[in-house]
Amino acid sequence: MRALWNETANRPDFPTLQGDCKTDVLIIGGGIAGILTAYFLQEKGVPYLLVEKDRICGGTTGNTTAKITFQHGLIYHKLLRSVSLEKTRMYLDANRQAFAEYEKLCQKIDCAYEIKDNYVYAVNDRKKLEDEMDALSKIGYPAVLVEDLPLPVNTVGAVCFEKQAQFHPLKFLYAIAKDLKIYEHTFVREMIGTTAVTDCGKISADKVIVTTHFPFINKHGSYFLKLYQHRSYVIALQNAQNVEGMYVDESKTGFSFRGYGDFLLLGGGGHRAGKSGGNWNELRRFADENYPQAIERYHWAAQDCMSLDDIPYVGNYSKHTPNLYVASGFNKWGMTGAMVSAMLLGDMICGSKNDFAQVFCPSRNILKPQLFVNGFESAKNLLTPSKNRCPHLGCALKWNPVEHSWDCACHGSRFDESGKLLDNPANGNLRK
Repeated sequence: MRALWNETANRPDFPTLQGDCKTDVLIIGGGIAGILTAYFLQEKGVPYLLVEKDRICGGTTGNTTAKITFQHGLIYHKLLRSVSLEKTRMYLDANRQAFAEYEKLCQKIDCAYEIKDNYVYAVNDRKKLEDEMDALSKIGYPAVLVEDLPLPVNTVGAVCFEKQAQFHPLKFLYAIAKDLKIYEHTFVREMIGTTAVTDCGKISADKVIVTTHFPFINKHGSYFLKLYQHRSYVIALQNAQNVEGMYVDESKTGFSFRGYGDFLLLGGGGHRAGKSGGNWNELRRFADENYPQAIERYHWAAQDCMSLDDIPYVGNYSKHTPNLYVASGFNKWGMTGAMVSAMLLGDMICGSKNDFAQVFCPSRNILKPQLFVNGFESAKNLLTPSKNRCPHLGCALKWNPVEHSWDCACHGSRFDESGKLLDNPANGNLRK
């Protein structure tokens, strides 16, 4: 199971860090957020190191659908109900700046960057679309309400953001990464203050940025309560429809569509990690019914960290860790989310004011309905009898017969049949 992106890009190699060393800034995690953060720190002349436990872009970054958009589902109506008009507008502006930065960088990189309209559709609730249009009007963004879509799905319309973009994420990131100070196969097993302990030595840093998808340090920030993980699936089809745009259902369990060359990327089948769902079987049934001449060439899955309030956590890891930073909880919108994070963290490290910091602050109010859902899932799975238990916080693991893995419904850690770690926040293999 390898994504189309992995098969069509040449990944650079980086050394393993050997022995003890010191640096001003240590970035832990070599996905898109870590790489972009390293890029901006290098641009600012800040000494840094980036360490990755395996290979860069080997996790969710390499399994994205790679849509660059500041239309994150029907989010703006939700934000107006949960935060102020000003903060809602700031969320939009931060992501628009991220989009503009991609536009500038992609002009220099051969990464199949294409301008495309983006659509969020609904299959049965027209009022959700009208509410979103009303919210966008209040914050001053000129979206378009579209009635008919070129999709084999019955919809009640869609909200369209014109002139968004899509690209080949790994061609972009490998070009960005090639001149950065990166060490692969350098697994941070433990943090002692701002000193990272790896298998081959210790890294002493003045400041540490954790971009490990799901934050792995449990004693600060309560991320084990503030995040859960959602799994989704993609198949790449040839001889299918050219949809000429990017489309996603407003529901987490709906379908998404985008093209790449002569491929149609069909996404969906999603579910909370550790639960059951439609997976690739749902996508293949849909393709058989609607694209009977299509041929499946690739299939893969992604796992996304979901925050309590649809806004990522970017900034100080907690109120009590002034030299420890985090970027996580991108809620399936990791392209712009990672860019916002890199720009914001770069400013914070350099002591520059960034007006958007208050919107993404990880220490904001956590009393949201999703908090109690996450707490219930954790309590239930802690009390569930199971021979295999997650080394993260001891939750019961469940066998996933589709992907042949042991999955944790509490926080989304996954392990293969032999017990090797596939997805964090667990920081090691299953104990035998």
